[in-house]
This record gives sequence, C-alpha cells and structure tokens, in this order.
Amino acid sequence: MNTIQPLSTNRDSTDIDQPTPTNAELINDLVTANHILYAQGVLDAFGHVSVRHPENPKRYLLCRNMAPGQVEAEDIIQYDLDSRPLNANGRKVYLERFIHGEIYKARPDVMAVVHSHSPSVVPFSVVRTAPLRPVCHMAGFLGIGAPIFEISDEIGDGSNLLVTDAPLGKALARTLDKKTLVLMRGHGSTVVADDLKKVVYRAVYAEINAKTQLQALQLGQPRYLSEKEAAAATETIETQVIRAWNLWKQEADEVN
Repeated sequence: MNTIQPLSTNRDSTDIDQPTPTNAELINDLVTANHILYAQGVLDAFGHVSVRHPENPKRYLLCRNMAPGQVEAEDIIQYDLDSRPLNANGRKVYLERFIHGEIYKARPDVMAVVHSHSPSVVPFSVVRTAPLRPVCHMAGFLGIGAPIFEISDEIGDGSNLLVTDAPLGKALARTLDKKTLVLMRGHGSTVVADDLKKVVYRAVYAEINAKTQLQALQLGQPRYLSEKEAAAATETIETQVIRAWNLWKQEADEVN
C-alpha cells in the first residue's frame, strides 16, 4: 500500500532562516486567491489561504494577520514548515498558521491549503449523524465523506477551538490523513489540493455542496455520489478549474 511520508524539516546551513526568492506571479495568484475566497463567501474577515513554495518545499506563503479581502502583494509573508515567519519585519502573523505548516509537513503532495469558517459547512462539523458528503458532481473531491477533528480529544474541555500550536496542527493533519477536507468541530474546515487554483475551487464548492446537502436533507434522505462516481467526477471536473478561477477572478477584481 502506498503511504505518504512526512516531509523532513531538517535544515542545512544554507537553508536556516533564509526566505527563498519568490516569483511575482505566484504572489499575485495568492493575493487573487484571498480576494476570490472573500468574494465567494468562503472567507470573511477571518480564514486564510496558503501556497507551498514551488522551488522550496520547506517554505510556504501566507499573508500577514488581516482580512483576506484586503490582502495585497506586500502583505505576503514566507514561513518555514515550523510556521516561523522568515520575513515578517514586524508584521503580525496568523495565530492558526500551524494548520498550514503541519499539513505541509505531513502531506508532501499538498501544495495549497484553505482554512475557512464557511457558514454552510460548519453545521456538518457538529452533527456526526449527518456527515458531509458529495451530493453533486462538482464536489466529488469529498469522496465518501469528511472526517471531523475534535480538539477536545487533544487538549480537553475549555479550549478556544483554535489550532494555535504545532501539536494541534499535527493532530489536525492526522485527522485529515489522505483526504481533501477535514471538518473542525464548532469551528470550520480545512481543505487541501496539489494546486492553488484547485484548492480555491474545492473551498468554494465545499460550501456550495454543504448548502445543497442541507437543502436535500430537508426533503428526505439524499442519494450521495458513490465512491466510484466521486472519483470519476473529480478526475473530469477538476480539469476545468481554470474556467472557474478566471470567472471568479474577474468578479473579485470588480469588487476590489
């Protein structure tokens, strides 16, 4: 059986604390991703999206602590996989950046991460008898369902439900395992992909699918996509991600 081996974070003398030069196009795409996710109602004043550095897998890019809809190129910060900012220069960073760093460590196949509190997804994080599953072909990436991360299993009762350190980030990554989305009880979700544009697509359609599933459940028991249908739909539909990206980018540009 194929297994995903966590990415080693051992640093050599040429790698320690040094940000890797980054192509301006990637930074601009990350800015656009923030604006799209805000415009599509996945992120609001909170939540965040990151991308792994394509030339250095031990680095990722994430903006400073701010509302996603206001992000510009100068707000992007580079981090190592321990989620230490390498060029913050006094700028405040997200408390939950460990979500990103620990998933990148555990999943070398992941190139982008979105953490959100999208409103239709949150109910599925608190009702275990109604798992989030794909009801439409656009959300086939959900497979047979999304696991739920229960933070109280890690640190007991009384937490603020935030993933604010590496051990909690590691626990979240374990719950995600090889799947594309993990729910976070009473909090939101985290979705991953092997491409920045694709992770934006998945985050948007996770919210759309959740809303559709909630509507279907009011009518009766839905017939969900089978595991084979979900896989086939994902293989086909996700070749068309750029179509959605271009439309959403235009809409976000009009808002901004």
